[in-house]
Amino acid sequence: MGIELSPEHFLYTGPVLTATPALAAVTMGRKGTLAAACLALAVSVTTATYNYAWGSQQVYTNFLAILVVSVASVMTSGAIATRRRIELDQVRRIAVAAQELILRPVPARLGPVRAASLCLAAETGAQVGGDLYEAVQTRYGVRMIVGDVRGKGLNAMRAVAVALGAFREAVHYEDDPVEVMNHCAAALQREAAVPGAFDQEALMEGFTTALMVQVLPDDPVVQLINRGHPPPLVLHQGAVHTLMPTCPLPPFGLEDLITGPPVKAESYPFLPGDRLLLYTDGVIEARNRDNNFFALAEAMEGMHADTPQQFLEHLHQQLLHHTEGRLADDVAMILIDRLS
Repeated sequence: MGIELSPEHFLYTGPVLTATPALAAVTMGRKGTLAAACLALAVSVTTATYNYAWGSQQVYTNFLAILVVSVASVMTSGAIATRRRIELDQVRRIAVAAQELILRPVPARLGPVRAASLCLAAETGAQVGGDLYEAVQTRYGVRMIVGDVRGKGLNAMRAVAVALGAFREAVHYEDDPVEVMNHCAAALQREAAVPGAFDQEALMEGFTTALMVQVLPDDPVVQLINRGHPPPLVLHQGAVHTLMPTCPLPPFGLEDLITGPPVKAESYPFLPGDRLLLYTDGVIEARNRDNNFFALAEAMEGMHADTPQQFLEHLHQQLLHHTEGRLADDVAMILIDRLS
C-alpha cells in the first residue's frame, strides 16, 4: 500500500495483493484468510481511488483476481482445518485407547469402602498424560495409589505402566505398604537403567510423585505413604481436613534424598461416613481467568452427593466451570466412602 500511495505507484503491486489470501490460508484458518482477503480488497480500493485508476482494465482485473483467489483460499483453509482436526481427533482417540489399557476404572465396592475414579485429559494436545491411579482389594485391606509422572507423551506413559505394574503385583504379597512403594521405586529405577528406555531429558529431570493409601478392614484408620504428592483430603462431618505427612518424603527417582530412620506408614482416623479424596496436582493447580486456583476443599464441603460417582461428577462440573472448560493439566481422582 505504501508503494501505491507514493510517487512510485506506477509499479504494479497487484500480484502481491492477490497472493495475500493464499498465503493466509496456509496458517491463519478460515477467519484469518477472510480477513486477509478483505484487507487486500480494501487496499486495492484505496489505491485505485487515490491514483484515479477507476475505469482501467488493470484495476478490474486485479479485483477479479483477488476475488477468485480469496474464494479458493477460504475453501482451502476450511479443508486444511478439517483435515487437521480429523488427524488430531484420530491421534487423541489412539492416545485415549492406549491410556485406558493401563488405567482402568476402580470397582464401585472394595471391602469396607465404596469407590469411584475420574480421569480427565488436558485440552492442550493429543499427548497422553502421566497421571496414574489404581485401587485393589487385598488380604491386607484396600490399597490404592495415585501418582503423577513428570512430563507427557510416551516417556510418561511408559513410567505409568511400570509403576502400576509393580504396584499391582506387590500389593498382594507385601504386608508392609512401605515395601509396596519400594517395589514401585525399584521398578522405575530398573526401567530407567535400560539403554534407550527414556530420552536424556527424561532421565535428567524425570521423577514421579505418588501417594499410597491403605484402608484396614477392621480398624477405623487409613494408612498413608506420601512420596512428594499432594496430600489427600478427608471429609468428616461436613468439614475437610488435609492429611499432611509428618515426615515428607521425596518423589520416586529422588531416593538419594531419603535420610534418617526407616520410613513408616502414617495413620489417620477414617471413620464410617467419612469420605477420602485422592487427586493429582492438575486439580488444585487449575486456574480460572483471574489466575486463581481451584478451591478444592471448599468445593468438597459444599458438595451434596449420595455416591462417590455422583460426588466426582459434581466435582468435575465445578472444575470445568472454574476453568471455563480448559484444563491445563491432566486430572485423576479417586474418592472412597467408609461404610463400616
